[in-house]
Amino acid sequence: MLTKAVRLYGAGDLRLEEFELGEIRDDEILVEVVSDSVCMSTHKCAILGQQHKRVPVDVAHNPTIMGHEMAGNIVQVGSKYKGQFREGDKFTMQPALNYKGSMWSPGYSYSRCGGNATYCVMPPEVMECGCFLTYHGEAYFEASLAEPMSCCIGAFHAAYHTQMGVYSHSMGIKEGGRLAILAGAGPMGMGAVEYALGCDRRPGVVVITDIDQARLEQCRQIFSAKGEKTGIALHFINTTGMEDPAGQLKALAGGGFDDVFIFAPISSLVELGSAILGRDGCINFFAGPTDTQLMGKINCYDLHYNSAHVMGTTGGNTEDMKESLVLSEQGRINPAVMVTHIGGLDCAAQTILELPRLSGGKKLIYNHISMPLTASKDFRALSGEDSRFAALADILDSSNGLWCPEAEKYLLSHWR
Repeated sequence: MLTKAVRLYGAGDLRLEEFELGEIRDDEILVEVVSDSVCMSTHKCAILGQQHKRVPVDVAHNPTIMGHEMAGNIVQVGSKYKGQFREGDKFTMQPALNYKGSMWSPGYSYSRCGGNATYCVMPPEVMECGCFLTYHGEAYFEASLAEPMSCCIGAFHAAYHTQMGVYSHSMGIKEGGRLAILAGAGPMGMGAVEYALGCDRRPGVVVITDIDQARLEQCRQIFSAKGEKTGIALHFINTTGMEDPAGQLKALAGGGFDDVFIFAPISSLVELGSAILGRDGCINFFAGPTDTQLMGKINCYDLHYNSAHVMGTTGGNTEDMKESLVLSEQGRINPAVMVTHIGGLDCAAQTILELPRLSGGKKLIYNHISMPLTASKDFRALSGEDSRFAALADILDSSNGLWCPEAEKYLLSHWR
């Protein structure tokens, strides 16, 4: 089986190449990868090369395939897994294997497995760890985005609260409580808002802050109707120029928040999160900093007397991914709130390398098409050059401007 894939040879050295995968073994599975969403972790891997803890030291001679937020079709199942998985089913994968203490992970470490490929081979440890997952929903992108959505889900599950004099933790955000998502108008913050509106343990009030008014207005357009339908009070707040942001935010929460999520690695946000926390409130520092010495002041009086909790999470586990898949299948969450750009495999390497400098949210790559990375908001403007963009724009007009299964079907049938 020939595959075309973006391969890592060293720091900043990505190459789109075609090569032979070879026959699969009895304990492997051959898959067609249809979609892969680009993660900032992939950018960090590409920039660091063999200095990254998940990349083999001999990557210059044995290149690895990039991408781990993948979805596609099962093509061939090795004899060991014939009764467990069926050829033709959709699949996705949890890349955090934690296999026998190894840091190896698809999308970082394997020469035959990664999401930026037309076809790849799942190694046996993916199945042994229960990380190879089938998906029965309509669209591939929903399964690709299950991994980033699982990071938000895991953060919600990891929050905890206590009762005075009782030495046990009540896990999860406070049901019916007051939730703040600071710097929440980016792709991961929007994923968190979507989950808050669609999960079983819902808050009563959600405040989303940002300093970009255009992004906040986009959030308002996407989430307001769903907030009204669920009965959750949503507030979209631009904190730029506020004289007393903590006081004004606390007023929206009736005195303080039960759960605060911080979605940008900024010291001032840590301090703001601490300042708006109510009694027995929980802060989750979600954003992953690159500064190893990043500091932020926390109110230690509240830690002691008001039972404040401070924590951080990185990634989600397999159960979180399964929850995301089920909620997507049921239509209770729409991961497309994260997506702003679409492209083909031919633009994946450049997208990975330039990701921090690219505006917007999630970049979604379809591996079997040729297409420059394109913002969905620009489809209408491009229709004069290519009538297919007009058709995509019409489809998105009927889905509140969001990428959707109908758009994916049109893309795959007309650009393939």
